[in-house]
Amino acid sequence: MSEVTAVPLRPIAKGSLTKLWVGLGLAFASAIGFAWVGTRAQVALAQPAAEFLATNAKKQGVVTLPSGLQYRVIQAGKGPKATAQDTAIVTYDGKLADGSTFDASEAHGGPTPMPVGRMIPGFSEGLQLMNPGSKYRFWIPPELGYGPQAMPDPRTGKVVIPANSLLVFDVEMLGIAPPQAMGGMGMPPGM
Repeated sequence: MSEVTAVPLRPIAKGSLTKLWVGLGLAFASAIGFAWVGTRAQVALAQPAAEFLATNAKKQGVVTLPSGLQYRVIQAGKGPKATAQDTAIVTYDGKLADGSTFDASEAHGGPTPMPVGRMIPGFSEGLQLMNPGSKYRFWIPPELGYGPQAMPDPRTGKVVIPANSLLVFDVEMLGIAPPQAMGGMGMPPGM
């Protein structure tokens, strides 16, 4: 014959099961959130630029030009607008659709002179909308950027802008210099 040994169990405190299930639910929700954050960049890069731009065009304050360039005025400036013959003194932060920065004026020591008419078409068109003191965000479709060409970092050779990339620039125009004032300065690396 076998004997059964009784093990005394303490009763479960009131509300413990509820706390357990709530804790499991929060852990599951956190796991989903971390997974979303981890894959968001890849999903953004995989989304076709035309699809992103169509959705973005519906957002408040976003203007779409006939060329396909989209912009939003963050801060209005004053004075004359830049022309294709001018050199604009700007600070900028260039990002891919996933939010990763591929170039920024801070990486080149701060404000940067940009020969307006010698930039990629979308950036050149956008600069000509701006006047000193203004801040804009530009969404540049691939056909106004680098198109099917991947762009390497000139210092490392590593591709920083994949082919057919949508480009997002935050630009502040600090001033405009006539072409002769800059002595023929060229573009910063990566532009």
